[in-house]
Amino acid sequence: MNGEIILVILIVVGLIGRSPIITTAACLLLVMKLVHLERYLPSMERRGLEFGLLFLTIGVLVPFAQEKVDLRDITNTLTTWPGIVALAGGAIATYMNGKGLAMLKIDPQMIVGLVLGSILGIVFLRGIPVGPLMAAGITAFLLKVTQWIADKLS
Repeated sequence: MNGEIILVILIVVGLIGRSPIITTAACLLLVMKLVHLERYLPSMERRGLEFGLLFLTIGVLVPFAQEKVDLRDITNTLTTWPGIVALAGGAIATYMNGKGLAMLKIDPQMIVGLVLGSILGIVFLRGIPVGPLMAAGITAFLLKVTQWIADKLS
């Protein structure tokens, strides 16, 4: 029963925070629990992130498939300073996402803070939720920085 209550709270918080992804995910999980499909939850936990990343990557690559971006566009972008900075930004972001994923595998209960922090950012900072991996990557970075500072001070 505790899991259902938490999911309902997440649904309400997602609605208040105007986060349809959190609301939808919590609704789907609640329905799965209520219709006794819990046996699929371990598979979803194991493969859900992979499927989510797959669909996210497909969404990003659609302009290539629709031929909205061609080789000339790529060349023009990668020969300008903004394009080179974008390339570096993409590489750093994916590196941080990898660190965030590793942190979530080691300490999965961190997702609670990440979700609540994301909701606070949406409500009070008018932010846009980009997902738990980037939030986890930033958290992993901040944890390393605070650990480094604590080691220097002691």
